[in-house]
Amino acid sequence: MNKIWLIIKREFMTRVRKRSFLVVTLLVPLFFAAMVVVPILIATNSKEEKRIAVIDDSHLFMNRFPDDKGVYYKYLLNTSVDSFQHKYADYGYSGLLYIPELDIERPAGITYYSNAQPGLAVESRLTRRVNDLIEEERLKKANIDAAQLKAVKSDISIDFKTGEEGKKGSSAVAYGVGYASGFIIYIILMFFGMSVMRGVMEEKVSRIAEVMISSVKPFQLMMGKIIGIAAVGLLQFLIWVVLIICVQLVLPLFLSGDTVSAMSEGGAMMQSSSSAAAMEAMEKIRFVVGSVNWTVVITCFIFYFLGGYLFYSALFAAVGSLVNEDPTDAQALTFPITLPIIIGIMVMISSVQNPTGPLAFWGSIIPFTSPMVMMARIPYGVPGTVPYWQLGLSISLLIAGFLFTTWMAGKIYRTGILMYGKKITWKEAIKWIGRKA
Repeated sequence: MNKIWLIIKREFMTRVRKRSFLVVTLLVPLFFAAMVVVPILIATNSKEEKRIAVIDDSHLFMNRFPDDKGVYYKYLLNTSVDSFQHKYADYGYSGLLYIPELDIERPAGITYYSNAQPGLAVESRLTRRVNDLIEEERLKKANIDAAQLKAVKSDISIDFKTGEEGKKGSSAVAYGVGYASGFIIYIILMFFGMSVMRGVMEEKVSRIAEVMISSVKPFQLMMGKIIGIAAVGLLQFLIWVVLIICVQLVLPLFLSGDTVSAMSEGGAMMQSSSSAAAMEAMEKIRFVVGSVNWTVVITCFIFYFLGGYLFYSALFAAVGSLVNEDPTDAQALTFPITLPIIIGIMVMISSVQNPTGPLAFWGSIIPFTSPMVMMARIPYGVPGTVPYWQLGLSISLLIAGFLFTTWMAGKIYRTGILMYGKKITWKEAIKWIGRKA
């Protein structure tokens, strides 16, 4: 145990003291902050106003296009579309909306002229408004009161309750939490797994591993290396969480009120004087918080985060020991390892929509995919959607899988780390597992 602890300490201290650790740790939160802030700053500071000319020969839509979000409409009377469609830009208009005389039952010929694409927002707004107005005119022609028609429409919501206690739940919330959890674990497996592989490759090239392998057993070396790098990754992850929270708290001090309002989903509600809107928003928050068992979700997320990382790190470390001075060899050797991770994220996407199906069950049991797939199922309910025996079996197999892959990777590592100048294949590496030390 002493030797494993010494290796853990060495791996941890060596990586934490590197300048690259500090740079990556600081840049990642800034990168995510920039991804959120920069588009909002661009959107808030580039409010381009559009003036659209409207020629309505049908006289059905006069003054029925309200100005909205920087788009202003000007109705032109006694103007021919044939002459004006070529010179609307000379009068400062962004485009020309032409509505010919219409048969309201078979409307056709409505055209929007512009020199450039109007943008998705303007295009969808015009299309939606024209269709709404045509629908209103058809209701009038059929002597149907639009207000009465709207009043008889049903807008009832069904309360979905699960389990013997009848707990109120939401598939949408469970879908979001499950998808996010599975995707985060997918990113962690790929990012930190590659980090372990690069660390082993550096040691092999620098010949440091030759000294270490002579004094410890392969299993001890692999266990210490994986846990040491895992501690670095966990520390880095915790620093990212703290920095992202700090950035969110500090940014409003340097941004304008409009930008802060755009960044905050509840900005409009907070500025509103309506207490009913505030109460409705608070009720939605309580519903989201209460519809998921967060204790189970967070506990399982931590376990599958660590379990999946440890399981795949051993395999990535084995690949690192096989790669020589040419890093391109790693691409072919990592394919059999990255393929199950990619399959896992695909199964997770399916499972988050059907968490009780056979694909979701087997994906959450097999250790190669269980970290992602099981986290997609757990928010739907334990033991409702995920019985205790399935969760226990998944956890047991993942632990056993980690111990097996660590032992297997240690056997490969012991031989591969000392081989130089020869291209090694997986077929040859698997033969080393059965050899005695």
